[in-house]
Amino acid sequence: MIVNQVGNSNSILNKFIAEIRDEAIQKDSLRFRRNIERIGEVLGYEFSKSIDYKHQAVQTPLGIKNTYLPSKKIVICSILRAGLPLHQGLLNYFDDAENAFVAAYRHHPKNNNDFEIMVEYFASPAMKGKTLVLADPMLATGQSLITVYEAIKKKRTIDQVHIIAVIGSTEGIQSIKDHFPANTQLWIAAIDDRLNDKGYIIPGLGDAGDLAFGTKL
Repeated sequence: MIVNQVGNSNSILNKFIAEIRDEAIQKDSLRFRRNIERIGEVLGYEFSKSIDYKHQAVQTPLGIKNTYLPSKKIVICSILRAGLPLHQGLLNYFDDAENAFVAAYRHHPKNNNDFEIMVEYFASPAMKGKTLVLADPMLATGQSLITVYEAIKKKRTIDQVHIIAVIGSTEGIQSIKDHFPANTQLWIAAIDDRLNDKGYIIPGLGDAGDLAFGTKL
């Protein structure tokens, strides 16, 4: 797997990351969602440099201009519900992309810190010959991405995979490397060093789904 840590160099991306981490600013859910969306736009722009392009002539009112446009259809697949603002940011730039959605959550069968990822809903177009973009803001243990990818493989033919994430852990990234094809590319804004005993990223930012849409039962 190729890891592209976009936030390694100074840019306006740093401001968006700082604001989603700041517990005072987090109280404004509208601003939190918008910052995740803007991060998706930045990551989408960087990701766009890696895809294939083809020559195309464009007719203007005064002549013809030759240019290069993306040659493969893109399918953006988000993990509900936290992935929705990130999905929108990607869709702002890839406005003709097709869309897929997966409902996945942490299930604690013993009511302790141990959990398994449950996938209950999946809707998508065909993916053969297209580029799959998996969007999940928090790459903590990596179990969600692994479980979702395995579930998609059972139903769809996947040719090429890119992963878009906002914040990840070193442990989670190492975990998904063993389950995705070697040519998979990860586009991520920030990487934190560790997880706590509940599998949350430290320092991270908390629960992205709750911060974006409100606390769940």
